[in-house]
Amino acid sequence: MDVKISTLLNATQRWEGFVYEHTRLVRASGGLRIEVDVRAHKQRAAKCSQCQGVAPGYDHLGQREWMGIPMWGIDVLLRYAPRRVTCPTHGVIVEHLPWNEGKHPMTVPMMVFLAQWARRLSIKEVGEVFRVGWQRVFQAVNWVVRWGLEHRTLSGLVGLGIDELHWGKGQRNKMYVTLIYQVDQCQRRLLGIVRGHAQKDLRRGLRRLGTEALASVRYVCSDMWKAYLKVIPQFFPGAVHMIDRFHVTQLLNQAVDKVRRLDMATMKGRPQAKRIKGLRWTILRRFSRVRGRARQALTRMMSARLATGRAWQLKEAFLHFWSYRSTRCAREFLRAWVSRAKRSRIRPMRKFAETLQRHERILLNWIQARDEIMTGAVEGLNNKCRVVTRRAYGYRSFSVLEVMLYHTLGKLPIPEFAHRF
Repeated sequence: MDVKISTLLNATQRWEGFVYEHTRLVRASGGLRIEVDVRAHKQRAAKCSQCQGVAPGYDHLGQREWMGIPMWGIDVLLRYAPRRVTCPTHGVIVEHLPWNEGKHPMTVPMMVFLAQWARRLSIKEVGEVFRVGWQRVFQAVNWVVRWGLEHRTLSGLVGLGIDELHWGKGQRNKMYVTLIYQVDQCQRRLLGIVRGHAQKDLRRGLRRLGTEALASVRYVCSDMWKAYLKVIPQFFPGAVHMIDRFHVTQLLNQAVDKVRRLDMATMKGRPQAKRIKGLRWTILRRFSRVRGRARQALTRMMSARLATGRAWQLKEAFLHFWSYRSTRCAREFLRAWVSRAKRSRIRPMRKFAETLQRHERILLNWIQARDEIMTGAVEGLNNKCRVVTRRAYGYRSFSVLEVMLYHTLGKLPIPEFAHRF
């Protein structure tokens, strides 16, 4: 059975109140092109583009063209002369076109089609594959993101994760972004992104979500940044606030590495320096994962009786904290470990112990709520954010970064069509 192009269009993109009238293959300067003429259904009345209510016709505008989804590498162009209608509420206005949004030169399915590919490839690569300028691709992604933000559901939030990401050059506040995630057992997505990581920035990001969405939050996970520690109790007075395990481990590893570098500087030129040379990653790794020659080198380093060896022992001992299920037992272990670290007379380890002592309550909350939310998902989503920025070799504009992160990690809804691509 022979199939016409109009039949394929009706099977994939049928628009209520409109009919595909003529289709023709045209050879243009850029190659072949399929032109499709669309006309209004004779037995369907026009609708207002604002309220979508039935309205009588007024006159016709000039013919417009929209870029459709290509077929077999051939560009598709939809052509139609829109009608103006007389709406009782909005007056004389252009009729509602189901494939059109504002003055975009592309159809809505084409914008969704390009946006879905932009999740897998960079904007530039999508434009090169489908012979569309990168500006058009970004316009499509931007429209899909704005539509998704307007139609997403924020009810039923249980766990939130708050973290920062450095995306620009320098250490100024504007070179950071604050990311707000949903990290429930059933959903992990990006909820909000604001520029900066100060108190006012986090407040602005939480207010955007709305009081109704934040009212159901019972668990909040963050790092030990002072601005976050001050704002979170103000917005979530009844929620359980915990510190992410990743950030605590990161601070501990930084303290141990600092001790190693101090020993290297002190023992420079002495035989003991050879015991710790080249062992940076071995020392930071768990002892259970060290094998072969690396374990032998680690044993020789311990026999040297350097501060690095004592710091490594403290690090290995602290890892037992994460295995506790009882808050009371975890508190006793933590206080004993802090006392031991302070008596070690190793300045970086003492500083780390004092940090744990100041944040003991929210650190123990991790033991209490470890099975309620996915705390590790916060850092996992952060890594995906870095992948998105690296794919484009970095975004210079915050507005572009915001759109791409929402598009990739926001799990936003998309318009429904008769056909999925």
